[in-house]
Amino acid sequence: MTHAPNDAAARRAAEPVIVYPPDTLAPPDLDAYRAARGGAVKVDEITVAPREGGCFRAAAGQFIRITSVDGPQVGDLNLWSGTDLSERFFSGKTRALHGTHVGIGDRLWSCLPYLRPMATVIEDTLDWYGVDAFGGRIHDVIGTRCDPYTHQLLSGGDYHHCCHSNLIRALAAETGLAVTEAEQYVHDVLNVFMCTGFTRDTGQYFMKASPVRPGDFIEFFAEIDLLGALSACPGGDCSTTHSSDVAACYPLLVEVFAPVAPPEGWSEPQINGYSRRHRD
Repeated sequence: MTHAPNDAAARRAAEPVIVYPPDTLAPPDLDAYRAARGGAVKVDEITVAPREGGCFRAAAGQFIRITSVDGPQVGDLNLWSGTDLSERFFSGKTRALHGTHVGIGDRLWSCLPYLRPMATVIEDTLDWYGVDAFGGRIHDVIGTRCDPYTHQLLSGGDYHHCCHSNLIRALAAETGLAVTEAEQYVHDVLNVFMCTGFTRDTGQYFMKASPVRPGDFIEFFAEIDLLGALSACPGGDCSTTHSSDVAACYPLLVEVFAPVAPPEGWSEPQINGYSRRHRD
C-alpha cells in the first residue's frame, strides 16, 4: 500500500455529490396507478418452474405481479419492448437514477438510445425490510445474473440452469430465435426478492437469505408494451449458494392484469428526445 499524503483526511472528507439527481423527473402518480389497478382483471398468468425460465407479455397500461409461491425463491427478470428486442432494460442507468435496489415509485429504464420508463414499481410486500445490519436490501440492480461461464471459471464443468441460460431458453422458445441468437438479447437483470449488498471491508457483492415468503409479491405498471422473461434462480433463496442442484428451489408466479381504463392522466412515454447527432 502506498503511504498516505499529509492531507489524506481532508481528501477523504470531501462531501459526496449525487451523480444523477432525479429531482427534475416527474414522479409517478401512484394514486392514479393504484386506482386503475383496483378494477383490473387478470388476463394471463404463467408459473415459472424451479431452476427454469418463462416468458410473459403485457401491453402498455397493464399490471404485472410476481409472487413467491410454495417457498422462499428469488428471480432474475429481463424486460424488452414488446415490439423491438433492441430496446431492453438498462440496469446500470436504473441503478444510477434510483440506487442499488428498487422499490415503490422507482422505474425500470430502457437502454440507450431509448432511455424511457419501461415499468414502474407500484407495490412491494417486502418494502418493510429496508436496510439490514449488513447493508442488505431487496430487489437489486447490481448483480448481473448467475451464468454458466462464471460457473465454469470458478467451479468447472457445464451447468445449464443458471439464470442466464434459463432466460436464453425462455426467450428462444417465445420468439423462435436460436439459442445462440437469443443469447445476444439477454441482459443484466432486476434480481427480484434477492437480498444483496456490498461488504464494508472489501466492497464485494454479497447475497444472503431472502426474507421472501409464500404470498409476497412485487407489482409493476407496464409503461410500454413489454416482453418479459423470468428465471426462478437455481439458488433458491440464495442463503448459501447459486447455480446449484442442491439448494431448495420453488416456483414463481407471474400474473398480468388489465384495467378497465388507464390511470387518469397517464400516457405512454416516448423514446428519449436527444437528437442523436453526437456533435455540435
